[in-house]
Amino acid sequence: MAEIFIVTRPSARPMLRLASLPPAAALLCAVLWSSASIAAALGPDDARLLMGRAGFSPTETEVRHFATLSREQAVNRMLGSSAAAAPRNPPPEWVNEPVERPARLKSMTEEERRAWQQREARRNFELKTWWMAEMLQTAAPLAERMTLFWHNHFVSSVQKVKSPQLMYRQNLLLRRHALGNFGELLHAAAKDPAMIIYLDAASNRKAQPNENFAREVMELFTLGEGNYTERDIKEAARAYTGWSLDMDDNAAFKFRPMLHDDGVKTVLGRSGNLDGDAVLDILLAQPATAEFVVKKLWREFVSPDVDTPANKSEIRRIAGDFRASRYDIKTALRGILTSPRFYAPEHRAVLVKSPVELVVGTVRQLGITYSDPLPFSLVAAGLGQNLFAPPNVRGWPGGEAWINSTSLLARKQFVERMFRVDEMRELAGGMPPEPMRMAGIKAQEFGKVQQLGRMGEEGRERFMKAAASIQFDSGRYLAQFSGQSYGAIKRAVLPGEPANPLGAELGQQALLKALLLDPMYQLK
Repeated sequence: MAEIFIVTRPSARPMLRLASLPPAAALLCAVLWSSASIAAALGPDDARLLMGRAGFSPTETEVRHFATLSREQAVNRMLGSSAAAAPRNPPPEWVNEPVERPARLKSMTEEERRAWQQREARRNFELKTWWMAEMLQTAAPLAERMTLFWHNHFVSSVQKVKSPQLMYRQNLLLRRHALGNFGELLHAAAKDPAMIIYLDAASNRKAQPNENFAREVMELFTLGEGNYTERDIKEAARAYTGWSLDMDDNAAFKFRPMLHDDGVKTVLGRSGNLDGDAVLDILLAQPATAEFVVKKLWREFVSPDVDTPANKSEIRRIAGDFRASRYDIKTALRGILTSPRFYAPEHRAVLVKSPVELVVGTVRQLGITYSDPLPFSLVAAGLGQNLFAPPNVRGWPGGEAWINSTSLLARKQFVERMFRVDEMRELAGGMPPEPMRMAGIKAQEFGKVQQLGRMGEEGRERFMKAAASIQFDSGRYLAQFSGQSYGAIKRAVLPGEPANPLGAELGQQALLKALLLDPMYQLK
């Protein structure tokens, strides 16, 4: 006979005694009870953690809904919304225009070149603003977050690509595969026209191999450093020769056999007349690829520390499932977001919000209204995350690199501007016809001055109208906490205890402002 005590939570006293049962029956009851415990509702705190990391800062309505779901149900709900990642907003009207030929750019007069540069600058702002609108309005936050994640994995920048049309097409590719299959995404991204230009793949030809793409695909996209040799890079570069673009077909990918090295190559121990797709498959066959991708996802969603024994063990388990699923991205995300390590106390408030997460999350969570998201895209750029323009092939480093004395002050100023609008709204009796101007906010506070200068007169007028439309009603936001303690507001805003002490005499509005300006608000 066996006597087993079962508890509903670690700190609780035994709630059920299974006594005088055969051992097998007692064990079965224990397993069933344990399963029921795992399926328990998330509760508000865990719901905020999940939604704040796997999406953007949630509203209280969203928290209340997800709080009733189990971990598995909540994650499946987020993963099941992948179809909603299709763009909600019409793109700029020029996205399907023909891509400018390099020869045409070289033949331009100085005046034509200046006019072209101004046009491209305006289009770049329009494209950033379009994506910002998608993130602010998305009904699929996880899919949108993964689109941003892959943008920082398969890096390209409009500054080198010099075609906002191609960057738009790449964004559609990334969102189409955001929660799909990593192998398919790898093959598609490798042949994406923006990637071909960014990593100089079109100049990789027989007898004159360019190793840029071969190196980055191993180091940054799949294996990670230490899992290949320089010889592997040289041989892989030969396999990618002949990959090019067809400018007569609006810069579509084109394989040019006459430029391809069709000799025998050896990559990671595999030999043959390998082409580029064959090499990508060889990379996908390496166990290191699954672990490399899962580690990067772990740093994105759980913790920057991937080397503790407990984290290493969980990463290896999830990477094994990821590889066994033939690189189903949902399998990796489900493993991470339902892992007990994701919800561990030591992993809370250890991730720094990126500028995009900070801006989008603040606007969404606080219910800030606006007519045009252009100012918010400039805020994110001014804080260091310029959409469609990562700083280099490694992308934005993220983590603690987002925070320094200058950027922390700029982040706090963004929140203060929202409150300045709200405070002036109250002074104006709730009728703010031009809240931003009334609050004395200068246009350049929303982004780098040189950015505004490149927008042209029409763009600057658009910006001023957009800035004037921004409104934040703290009273409306706080109304949902009516009758609740200050602790409820604190838990809704911060992922942990505030770094600065809060005065007991603070009213709700002052409390909210203090919480949003606390350094803890920068974490998730």
